[in-house]
Amino acid sequence: MTKKAMDQQESNKEHLEDIPEIGEVQDCTAADAEWSQGEPSKESESATARIAELEAELNSQKEQGGKYRDELLRRAADFENFRKQKERETMMASSRVLENIIRELLPVIDDVKRLLDHAPVDAERATEARPYIEGVEMVKKNLEKWLDQKGVKAIDSKGMKLDVNFHEAISQIDHPDAEPDVIVEEYQTGYLLGEKVIRHAKVIVAR
Repeated sequence: MTKKAMDQQESNKEHLEDIPEIGEVQDCTAADAEWSQGEPSKESESATARIAELEAELNSQKEQGGKYRDELLRRAADFENFRKQKERETMMASSRVLENIIRELLPVIDDVKRLLDHAPVDAERATEARPYIEGVEMVKKNLEKWLDQKGVKAIDSKGMKLDVNFHEAISQIDHPDAEPDVIVEEYQTGYLLGEKVIRHAKVIVAR
């Protein structure tokens, strides 16, 4: 072998000794990976912090939204109560107005009834007064129809047992065919508006 060939062989041997073995290469790669996993990068830390910040903001928004929702529900309930109260007040006011009108109208109805009760009975005068009597009867009928439409009913009295909730006894008389406290005569008709007494019936009862 020539001297030149021998020198080339020695040089190749030195280069081969400098190349790390396969096991050494694997150990180095694993060490680098462990270091990479154990030491997170600044970009990763920044992303984690941003996610935490967004989650905190989302939770805050959810909490604030819940407060707004509760406040909205409370105000809606308050408004509904206010609306119902105003409706009740309006109905009560209307009922009071109607009641006052009826109270003022009842004396007129009493006069119409008295007029008919004292209509002429003899044939000659009754014939002459017939047109007027028929006119008064028509007025009475229309008044009673209007009262009925408004829910007004006359209180039953004659022949009934005295009930202080509906009747006012103004006198007592002896009556052979009636038991004590039985109404034998109605002096003034009483009226109900629905279930409410707007005027007690004035009556005369048996002793």
